[in-house]
Amino acid sequence: MADTAFQVEVVSVEERLWSGEATFVIAQTTEGELGVLAHHEPLFGQLTTGGAVAIDTVGGERLAAAIRGGFLSVTGEKVTVLADGAEWASTLEEAEVRRALEAAADGSDEQATAQGQLRAIEFLAGK
Repeated sequence: MADTAFQVEVVSVEERLWSGEATFVIAQTTEGELGVLAHHEPLFGQLTTGGAVAIDTVGGERLAAAIRGGFLSVTGEKVTVLADGAEWASTLEEAEVRRALEAAADGSDEQATAQGQLRAIEFLAGK
């Protein structure tokens, strides 16, 4: 497993949200959705406001978080998500998120936040 696993850290302005080993990470950047496996070429990307990140852990669990901007750093051995803000999909209620999305004005921060939350819920469900 060591050959396919790598270290991942998810850090927000407020706290370190998660640290552990993963086999796959998906992140929404300003350049598009990006998948990262072990030994990925180094890169640095800007996370989208209203985006999401998914992590497949070594133990087979999928974690997903709605992200409010920030950066993604990838080296051959480590992925670091430096989020301006983040919340775990497991803490969100899909019906409430959909209501918030419908009520939000086009182009608003509220719309971007709800879109990111919905994408995180979808990542968690494997969609």
